[in-house]
Amino acid sequence: MNRSSNSAVALVLYAVLASPIAAKKPIKPIPTAQVPQITADQKLDQLLNRLTFGARPGDLDRIRQLGAEGFINQQLHPESIPENPALEAKLAPLETLRMLPSEMVIKYPPSQQIRAMAKGNQPYPTDPETLRVVQRFIDRYKAKLAQGKPDPDNMTDDRPPADLEKVSQTLAPADRQIFQGGTPAQKVALLESLSATQQYDLLDAMPRGKRQALYTVASPQLRRRIQLLQGGPQQVVNSDLAEGKLFRAVYSNRQIEEVLTDFWYNHFNVFLDKGADRYMVTTYERDVIRPHVFGSFKDLLLATAQSPAMLFYLDNSQSVAPGIDRKPNGKKPTRGLNENYGRELMELHTLGVDGGYTQQDVTEVARCFTGWTIKELRSGGVFQFNERVHDQGEKTVLGLKIPANGGINDGLKVIDILVHHPATAQFVSKSLAIRFVSDNPPASLIDRMAATFTRTEGDLRATMKTMFDSPEFYAPASYQSKIKSPFEMMASALRLTGADIDYGLNLIQQLNTLGEPLYRKVEPTGYSNKGSDWLNSASLLARMNFAVALSSNKVPGTKVEAKPEIAQTIGGPNFQKH
Repeated sequence: MNRSSNSAVALVLYAVLASPIAAKKPIKPIPTAQVPQITADQKLDQLLNRLTFGARPGDLDRIRQLGAEGFINQQLHPESIPENPALEAKLAPLETLRMLPSEMVIKYPPSQQIRAMAKGNQPYPTDPETLRVVQRFIDRYKAKLAQGKPDPDNMTDDRPPADLEKVSQTLAPADRQIFQGGTPAQKVALLESLSATQQYDLLDAMPRGKRQALYTVASPQLRRRIQLLQGGPQQVVNSDLAEGKLFRAVYSNRQIEEVLTDFWYNHFNVFLDKGADRYMVTTYERDVIRPHVFGSFKDLLLATAQSPAMLFYLDNSQSVAPGIDRKPNGKKPTRGLNENYGRELMELHTLGVDGGYTQQDVTEVARCFTGWTIKELRSGGVFQFNERVHDQGEKTVLGLKIPANGGINDGLKVIDILVHHPATAQFVSKSLAIRFVSDNPPASLIDRMAATFTRTEGDLRATMKTMFDSPEFYAPASYQSKIKSPFEMMASALRLTGADIDYGLNLIQQLNTLGEPLYRKVEPTGYSNKGSDWLNSASLLARMNFAVALSSNKVPGTKVEAKPEIAQTIGGPNFQKH
């Protein structure tokens, strides 16, 4: 199918998909007994579509054996589900997923630290592997300086490759011939037989394009070394994070845990490419979001509030009581009260934009969180409460007095107020219902979920169970009513086709094209849970192109059983819905 015909089909698909959404009105609350229901088979399909990233071959038979109730209870208690050994094998090479930020900074240093090493302002790494990589980037840095470029930040591009002929002289004649003229597979086999130092010497001497050509046939360890030289150490941290998310969505048996981790990360969004967050987002998702998705909303809210990743992203680490940083000679202070976190805490995390707060409440909440900051940011960062810069005055939040001199308890009190506010129960329940039920969930469902949320002190598992047990979840108006996000579409396509993903970087690049670069939503809103927000003709054309590439095995690193009908299935309008 050529590009012009794809474009025409995409416009038709857009019209087909857009019309019911545009015409659909919010479902009016109706008594539970009057809610019509979909068929028994459709109910199982609904569960697979909403509680997972899509059905794999054989999943429908497995859910029939468990029954709807058994499947829901099993997924809501993921500790009872043995994890897929294939997932564990895929995640094993991605070592930064198991590291602390302080460890990542040491082993995968950012370009600023490499420049400092080159200038003699910071010691070189002691780890031999890291030193091999860093030394090459220092050499590139110094080469750019010698070319007259002032303090270059980019050490990965525009560097003339070393004399490959000279470097390859260390090889035996037969090996040299293979390295200079062999196939990628032959070159990889040769490299795999050499020491790490020789590998780096030869890879670093190769032109960028030829080095990248080896990637598809290399072992995970050699691929990682190619990655280090192509994009730099810091980029490996970000690639591990994105690949890990994709692997979990496709291979994990604990599907709703992955769906909820994605949901709550977007709810408490942090933008990966903001400075130090490049090293803190991994632990933010792993240690702050993931452990709390079935627990208490209060615990989740507090964990995000004290997360260095969130404190840095929304600038609360720089927020101090007015007048703390007075400067002599009438100069403006370098820091002051920052309201970013206070505003997003109420608008996006708890009450919602219509939750009844005022601008004065935003200011008062910001005062309560002064001093919630980060210690040792450059080496990874940990939460710290700095009493010295905290606003110790009396505050009033949503009409409630918070006495003076409360210290860290001021922020804790705000969290308690917000968690128990009726608007939070409504907003959280509606957000979950938009993701799992429909873009316009009925008020009757939201009220029932909010009642459970309030009664259980914000128990997220109980709130979810109320939603899945509701007749509204199985209403015809909810069935196949949502458009998948690009990530959901890709994960479901990979699951449906039983794809074998050797490495995921090309899939991650496809997601960029599809409009959902992972962890890179700049705004604190996170990516939308409303399917209608993902509906436009350009995105549908990109989805069709992905379907063709996947079904014809033209996505490097990913293999599927090639069948002509696959492209029609995963590129068609019905597959875009769930």
